Amino acid sequence: MEEGEEERGNLAGVQHIILVLSGKGGVGKSTISTELALAFKHAGKKVGILDVDLCGPSIPRMLSVQDRDVHQCDSGWVPVFVDQDKSIALMSIGFLLEKPDDAVVWRGPKKNALIKQFIADVTWGELDFLIVDTPPGTSDEHISTVESLRPFKPLGAVLVTTPQAVAVGDVRRELTFCKKTGLRILGIVENMSGFVCPHCSECTNIFSKGGGEELAKHAGVSFLGCVPLDPQLTQS
Repeated sequence: MEEGEEERGNLAGVQHIILVLSGKGGVGKSTISTELALAFKHAGKKVGILDVDLCGPSIPRMLSVQDRDVHQCDSGWVPVFVDQDKSIALMSIGFLLEKPDDAVVWRGPKKNALIKQFIADVTWGELDFLIVDTPPGTSDEHISTVESLRPFKPLGAVLVTTPQAVAVGDVRRELTFCKKTGLRILGIVENMSGFVCPHCSECTNIFSKGGGEELAKHAGVSFLGCVPLDPQLTQS
Protein backbone atom coordinates (compact mmCIF):
# COMPACT_ATOMS: atom_id res chain seq x y z
CA MET A 1 0.00 0.00 0.00
CA GLU A 2 1.33 3.43 -0.93
CA GLU A 3 1.75 6.13 1.72
CA GLY A 4 -1.24 8.18 0.49
CA GLU A 5 -3.49 5.13 0.50
CA GLU A 6 -2.39 4.21 4.02
CA GLU A 7 -3.37 7.68 5.24
CA ARG A 8 -6.84 7.24 3.71
CA GLY A 9 -7.35 4.00 5.65
CA ASN A 10 -10.63 2.25 4.88
CA LEU A 11 -11.51 4.96 2.34
CA ALA A 12 -8.39 4.29 0.25
CA GLY A 13 -10.40 2.43 -2.39
CA VAL A 14 -13.21 5.02 -2.61
CA GLN A 15 -12.98 7.18 -5.73
CA HIS A 16 -15.71 9.78 -5.08
CA ILE A 17 -17.70 10.84 -2.00
CA ILE A 18 -21.09 12.57 -2.34
CA LEU A 19 -23.09 13.94 0.59
CA VAL A 20 -26.87 14.22 0.41
CA LEU A 21 -28.34 17.05 2.52
CA SER A 22 -31.75 18.53 3.21
CA GLY A 23 -32.86 21.55 5.17
CA LYS A 24 -35.75 19.73 6.87
CA GLY A 25 -37.05 16.22 7.41
CA GLY A 26 -39.71 14.56 5.30
CA VAL A 27 -38.51 15.77 1.91
CA GLY A 28 -37.34 12.34 0.75
CA LYS A 29 -33.61 12.83 1.26
CA SER A 30 -32.96 9.17 2.08
CA THR A 31 -35.09 8.13 -0.90
CA ILE A 32 -32.97 10.29 -3.19
CA SER A 33 -29.79 8.81 -1.65
CA THR A 34 -31.11 5.32 -2.35
CA GLU A 35 -32.23 6.16 -5.89
CA LEU A 36 -28.86 7.76 -6.60
CA ALA A 37 -27.09 4.59 -5.46
CA LEU A 38 -29.34 2.43 -7.64
CA ALA A 39 -28.74 4.70 -10.63
CA PHE A 40 -24.98 4.34 -10.20
CA LYS A 41 -25.36 0.56 -9.86
CA HIS A 42 -27.34 0.38 -13.11
CA ALA A 43 -24.55 2.39 -14.75
CA GLY A 44 -22.13 -0.38 -13.78
CA LYS A 45 -20.59 1.35 -10.76
CA LYS A 46 -19.79 -0.04 -7.32
CA VAL A 47 -21.49 2.05 -4.65
CA GLY A 48 -21.47 2.40 -0.88
CA ILE A 49 -24.13 4.14 1.22
CA LEU A 50 -23.15 5.50 4.62
CA ASP A 51 -26.32 6.31 6.57
CA VAL A 52 -25.41 8.84 9.27
CA ASP A 53 -29.02 9.86 9.89
CA LEU A 54 -28.69 8.34 13.35
CA CYS A 55 -32.18 9.16 14.62
CA GLY A 56 -33.99 8.14 11.44
CA PRO A 57 -32.11 5.28 9.74
CA SER A 58 -34.61 4.38 7.01
CA ILE A 59 -32.36 3.14 4.20
CA PRO A 60 -32.02 -0.48 5.46
CA ARG A 61 -35.79 -0.83 5.18
CA MET A 62 -35.89 0.87 1.77
CA LEU A 63 -33.42 -1.72 0.48
CA SER A 64 -35.13 -4.63 2.32
CA VAL A 65 -32.05 -5.49 4.39
CA GLN A 66 -33.30 -4.29 7.78
CA ASP A 67 -32.94 -7.79 9.29
CA ARG A 68 -29.29 -8.19 8.31
CA ASP A 69 -26.32 -7.93 10.65
CA VAL A 70 -22.96 -6.22 10.29
CA HIS A 71 -19.81 -8.08 11.25
CA GLN A 72 -16.38 -7.01 12.36
CA CYS A 73 -13.02 -7.90 10.89
CA ASP A 74 -9.47 -6.88 11.76
CA SER A 75 -9.80 -3.56 9.90
CA GLY A 76 -13.28 -2.62 11.15
CA TRP A 77 -16.93 -3.15 10.29
CA VAL A 78 -17.95 -5.07 7.19
CA PRO A 79 -20.94 -3.31 5.54
CA VAL A 80 -24.07 -5.14 4.45
CA PHE A 81 -24.17 -5.99 0.76
CA VAL A 82 -27.58 -5.25 -0.69
CA ASP A 83 -27.36 -7.41 -3.82
CA GLN A 84 -25.76 -10.70 -4.83
CA ASP A 85 -23.10 -9.13 -7.03
CA LYS A 86 -22.06 -6.87 -4.13
CA SER A 87 -22.39 -3.69 -6.17
CA ILE A 88 -24.13 -1.79 -3.32
CA ALA A 89 -22.78 -1.85 0.25
CA LEU A 90 -24.62 -0.20 3.15
CA MET A 91 -23.66 0.82 6.67
CA SER A 92 -26.28 2.21 9.05
CA ILE A 93 -26.93 2.47 12.76
CA GLY A 94 -30.14 0.60 11.95
CA PHE A 95 -28.08 -2.60 11.84
CA LEU A 96 -26.78 -1.98 15.37
CA LEU A 97 -30.14 -1.52 17.11
CA GLU A 98 -31.61 -4.47 19.01
CA LYS A 99 -35.12 -3.64 17.75
CA PRO A 100 -36.03 -1.62 14.63
CA ASP A 101 -38.26 0.67 16.72
CA ASP A 102 -35.54 1.50 19.25
CA ALA A 103 -34.95 5.24 19.59
CA VAL A 104 -31.43 6.66 19.53
CA VAL A 105 -31.51 8.96 22.56
CA TRP A 106 -27.96 10.24 22.58
CA ARG A 107 -26.34 13.58 23.25
CA GLY A 108 -24.27 15.27 20.57
CA PRO A 109 -20.79 14.02 21.56
CA LYS A 110 -21.85 10.37 21.40
CA LYS A 111 -23.49 10.88 17.99
CA ASN A 112 -20.42 12.67 16.68
CA ALA A 113 -18.15 9.88 17.95
CA LEU A 114 -20.19 7.24 16.10
CA ILE A 115 -20.17 9.27 12.89
CA LYS A 116 -16.37 9.55 13.06
CA GLN A 117 -16.14 5.82 13.77
CA PHE A 118 -18.38 5.03 10.78
CA ILE A 119 -16.17 7.15 8.51
CA ALA A 120 -12.92 5.61 9.80
CA ASP A 121 -13.82 1.99 10.55
CA VAL A 122 -16.07 0.64 7.76
CA THR A 123 -14.16 -1.57 5.30
CA TRP A 124 -15.64 -0.43 1.99
CA GLY A 125 -13.09 -1.97 -0.32
CA GLU A 126 -13.09 -0.66 -3.89
CA LEU A 127 -15.94 1.78 -4.60
CA ASP A 128 -16.64 4.19 -7.43
CA PHE A 129 -18.96 6.26 -5.23
CA LEU A 130 -19.70 6.56 -1.51
CA ILE A 131 -23.02 8.30 -0.83
CA VAL A 132 -23.34 9.80 2.65
CA ASP A 133 -26.96 10.24 3.74
CA THR A 134 -26.98 12.92 6.44
CA PRO A 135 -29.62 13.97 9.00
CA PRO A 136 -31.90 16.88 8.10
CA GLY A 137 -30.84 20.38 9.06
CA THR A 138 -27.44 21.82 9.99
CA SER A 139 -26.18 20.55 13.32
CA ASP A 140 -23.10 19.29 15.14
CA GLU A 141 -23.53 16.00 13.28
CA HIS A 142 -23.16 17.76 9.93
CA ILE A 143 -20.06 19.63 11.07
CA SER A 144 -18.51 16.36 12.33
CA THR A 145 -19.35 14.62 9.06
CA VAL A 146 -17.89 17.36 6.85
CA GLU A 147 -14.77 17.78 9.00
CA SER A 148 -14.13 14.02 9.15
CA LEU A 149 -14.52 13.71 5.37
CA ARG A 150 -12.52 16.83 4.48
CA PRO A 151 -9.16 14.98 4.24
CA PHE A 152 -10.74 12.69 1.64
CA LYS A 153 -11.84 15.61 -0.58
CA PRO A 154 -15.56 14.88 -1.13
CA LEU A 155 -16.86 15.51 -4.63
CA GLY A 156 -19.62 17.70 -3.14
CA ALA A 157 -23.19 17.75 -1.89
CA VAL A 158 -26.60 17.18 -3.44
CA LEU A 159 -29.35 19.23 -1.75
CA VAL A 160 -32.89 17.85 -1.64
CA THR A 161 -36.03 19.97 -1.32
CA THR A 162 -39.73 19.77 -2.03
CA PRO A 163 -41.61 22.52 -3.90
CA GLN A 164 -43.20 24.14 -0.82
CA ALA A 165 -41.85 27.53 0.21
CA VAL A 166 -41.01 26.37 3.76
CA ALA A 167 -38.82 23.53 2.44
CA VAL A 168 -37.11 25.79 -0.09
CA GLY A 169 -36.41 28.30 2.69
CA ASP A 170 -34.67 25.61 4.74
CA VAL A 171 -32.49 24.67 1.76
CA ARG A 172 -31.30 28.28 1.58
CA ARG A 173 -29.80 27.73 5.03
CA GLU A 174 -28.26 24.49 3.76
CA LEU A 175 -26.64 26.44 0.92
CA THR A 176 -25.14 28.81 3.48
CA PHE A 177 -23.85 25.85 5.51
CA CYS A 178 -22.11 24.40 2.45
CA LYS A 179 -20.48 27.71 1.60
CA LYS A 180 -19.28 28.28 5.18
CA THR A 181 -17.80 24.77 5.42
CA GLY A 182 -16.27 24.87 1.95
CA LEU A 183 -18.41 22.01 0.67
CA ARG A 184 -18.99 22.14 -3.08
CA ILE A 185 -22.66 22.12 -4.13
CA LEU A 186 -23.27 19.65 -6.94
CA GLY A 187 -26.87 20.77 -7.36
CA ILE A 188 -30.45 20.80 -6.09
CA VAL A 189 -33.10 18.11 -6.57
CA GLU A 190 -36.80 19.00 -6.27
CA ASN A 191 -38.49 15.90 -4.87
CA MET A 192 -42.26 15.21 -4.73
CA SER A 193 -42.66 17.54 -7.68
CA GLY A 194 -46.12 16.63 -8.93
CA PHE A 195 -48.05 13.36 -8.93
CA VAL A 196 -48.16 11.25 -12.06
CA CYS A 197 -51.41 9.27 -12.29
CA PRO A 198 -50.58 5.55 -12.79
CA HIS A 199 -53.67 5.16 -15.00
CA CYS A 200 -53.63 8.16 -17.36
CA SER A 201 -50.06 9.48 -16.80
CA GLU A 202 -51.37 13.01 -16.21
CA CYS A 203 -49.18 15.04 -13.85
CA THR A 204 -50.92 17.02 -11.11
CA ASN A 205 -48.97 19.54 -9.03
CA ILE A 206 -50.21 18.70 -5.53
CA PHE A 207 -47.76 21.17 -4.05
CA SER A 208 -46.44 24.28 -5.75
CA LYS A 209 -43.89 23.67 -8.49
CA GLY A 210 -40.55 25.11 -9.47
CA GLY A 211 -39.29 26.29 -6.08
CA GLY A 212 -36.17 24.15 -6.24
CA GLU A 213 -35.33 25.21 -9.78
CA GLU A 214 -35.85 28.88 -8.95
CA LEU A 215 -33.62 28.57 -5.87
CA ALA A 216 -30.88 26.87 -7.90
CA LYS A 217 -31.02 29.66 -10.48
CA HIS A 218 -30.90 32.35 -7.80
CA ALA A 219 -28.00 30.66 -5.98
CA GLY A 220 -26.04 30.01 -9.16
CA VAL A 221 -25.90 26.22 -8.71
CA SER A 222 -27.01 23.37 -10.95
CA PHE A 223 -30.62 22.20 -10.93
CA LEU A 224 -30.49 18.41 -11.17
CA GLY A 225 -34.18 17.87 -11.92
CA CYS A 226 -37.63 17.11 -10.53
CA VAL A 227 -38.76 13.77 -9.09
CA PRO A 228 -42.55 13.19 -9.01
CA LEU A 229 -44.48 11.30 -6.37
CA ASP A 230 -44.69 7.64 -7.34
CA PRO A 231 -47.18 5.43 -5.42
CA GLN A 232 -45.34 2.32 -6.62
CA LEU A 233 -42.29 3.38 -4.64
CA THR A 234 -44.07 2.68 -1.35
CA GLN A 235 -44.85 -0.84 -2.53
CA SER A 236 -41.29 -1.73 -3.53
